Amino acid sequence: MTFSRKSRVESTIPTGSMADIAFLLLFFFMVSTVFKQYPGLKVLLPEAEKTQKIETRRFITHIWINPAGEIRIDDMDVKLPLVEKVMKNKLQKDPKTIISLRADKRARYGVISDLMEELRKADALRISFGTEMEKRGG
Repeated sequence: MTFSRKSRVESTIPTGSMADIAFLLLFFFMVSTVFKQYPGLKVLLPEAEKTQKIETRRFITHIWINPAGEIRIDDMDVKLPLVEKVMKNKLQKDPKTIISLRADKRARYGVISDLMEELRKADALRISFGTEMEKRGG
């Protein structure tokens, strides 16, 4: 006696809602992503009578110098002799880079001068100095 199968079980995966799942995952990652902002160093910027804001933020590398002479480029602490190497790498990736130099007004000028020399060696010649607006008052 032989038995014959009357119905056959289908083994396919329904793909109708795959696009919905993909968009939900995309939305989840977009909402839950945190963009890193560089904390920099605690600096007290010098005052200036006239300042001009840089409008584009895509091509900016921030360099901070605190009163102790510590240097931070974006999110990493850098010793002065390594500034040239780090900036050459950044300029290779993006030649339009502008350096935003934020030096504390109590920082020694010798450190700032040495940093400028290292930037010159790296051909990082587009430099913006960060300042605060001068406070008027009586």
